[in-house]
Amino acid sequence: MGSTTQNDGWTLYGERLDSRLLIGSALYPSPQVMCDAIRASGAQIVTCALRRQAPGEAGGQAFWELLKGLGCALLPNTAGCHSAREAVTLAQMSRELFGTNWIKLEVIGDDYNLQPDPFGTLKAAEQLIKLGFAVFPYCTDDLVLCQRLRDAGCEVLMPWGAPIGTGRGLMNPYALQTLRERLPDMPLIVDAGIGRPSHAVQAMELGYDGILLNTAVAQASDPVLMADAFRDAVAAGRRGYLAGAMPERQTAQPSTPTLGVPFWHQDQG
Repeated sequence: MGSTTQNDGWTLYGERLDSRLLIGSALYPSPQVMCDAIRASGAQIVTCALRRQAPGEAGGQAFWELLKGLGCALLPNTAGCHSAREAVTLAQMSRELFGTNWIKLEVIGDDYNLQPDPFGTLKAAEQLIKLGFAVFPYCTDDLVLCQRLRDAGCEVLMPWGAPIGTGRGLMNPYALQTLRERLPDMPLIVDAGIGRPSHAVQAMELGYDGILLNTAVAQASDPVLMADAFRDAVAAGRRGYLAGAMPERQTAQPSTPTLGVPFWHQDQG
């Protein structure tokens, strides 16, 4: 399962990372709060929506400079796209603007719950990989879809915990655990639906490699403190997974023996 030391690093597309928390850059009450929260999270990867931030414009350029000043790797995303064609075009634009082959692929199939379109996501992933992109696909927890994305050349998968922005945590732990068991060597990151630090702990205890979140931190009463809480939660969940949790039982079992005399009650005379 890996090292239980403090330096439990991992690699995404050749990039060595120490933090297993990825964080978004939207919805914060101010740019300063965003920067402070990202620093408090310890995240080394920050996502940015090209359509929403418009880095080519004056205001967008200032925002981009703020992100660069944080010293984190940027993961542009294709948020707002509803077709593979849109996503591929936006990814190409982001590569020109940001100078990175990394792309978080989002192709939305339903505007009500923002569920990713499995067919459009797979189609876009296949095209982007041929164009030399390192694709981080946001997808559902469907095993067959995830296998197809892996076979297409994706080196990491980002299944949702729950719909974006709901904060409902892991809606289908069974499906997520199945993905972890069937794709044992694939880096898996729970993306979307995480609302509380306890949700992050649960995902990490399932053996997931990382957590990507935004709303849970950005819209907290104290985003900086919440970012710090999630930093600790991801680390605790990871250590709990590596340590190996005790099995669940149907019946109680005493933690002290019922036979014999406890050593501290023995006659010392």
